[in-house]
Amino acid sequence: MGQALARAFLKAGHDTTVWNRTPAKADQLVAEGARLASTVGDALKAGSLTILCVTDYPAMFELLGAAAVDLNGKLLISMTSGSSTQAREAAQWAEQRGARYLDAAIMAIPPAIGTAEAVILHSGPQSAFEAHRPTLSALGTVTYLGTDPGLASLYDVAGLAMMWSVLNAWLQGTAMLRTAGVDAATYAPFAQQIAAVVAEWLPGYAEQIDRGAFPAEASALETDVRAMAHLIEESEAVGVNAELPKLIKAMADRSIAAGHGGEQYPVLIEEFGKVNT
Repeated sequence: MGQALARAFLKAGHDTTVWNRTPAKADQLVAEGARLASTVGDALKAGSLTILCVTDYPAMFELLGAAAVDLNGKLLISMTSGSSTQAREAAQWAEQRGARYLDAAIMAIPPAIGTAEAVILHSGPQSAFEAHRPTLSALGTVTYLGTDPGLASLYDVAGLAMMWSVLNAWLQGTAMLRTAGVDAATYAPFAQQIAAVVAEWLPGYAEQIDRGAFPAEASALETDVRAMAHLIEESEAVGVNAELPKLIKAMADRSIAAGHGGEQYPVLIEEFGKVNT
């Protein structure tokens, strides 16, 4: 990913200095016009904007915490995956050393960097983001979320929850249909259509969640739970793992037991908001 980020800056015509623990990994970037810094400190001195893309936050602290590294007056943008708590701690750590800090989450694979498909989320001081927005736009579609440095990480994991949930639901259906001789390629277009329809419900459901009111405009949870039972029964009947639908139904059953059976599906937000005990 680090190579993809540096390459995108080079292609956009930005002077780019790179550093890597293993200098040879930067050889191709140097051949494409990048300057190779011999130390982390030298890399920081090369410009006012520093992008960090390392294994984790402890690695970032190790690299930047050396006595010879001067962070005063620098803008650091960490594109390292981690938790929102770690992002907030990193922001405080950087500010104590005289640096400004933005946290960023890359919602893309390396080949997409430098295209509009690459979504890069940023959180932290807005003035720092706006000052460098034109430069950062070389990486893809850049978005500012807010002053809380932890927001980018939170959006990142929320996006992962969405991604894995959609994929797992598709795999559940694919596994069931395979027992009847239907291949995945045949089912995929139908699944795409269903996913698109469900996505259209989200703005209306979001309004219900934000209001804290869940009128059953389409169907009540007590109706949905009967369909969940059918999904479980059908999965078990054809010999397919039913753990996922059982988990969903268990949450719905708890919500109904709490008196929400007559409300619409988004009322389950109350269950998702609870910590498992």
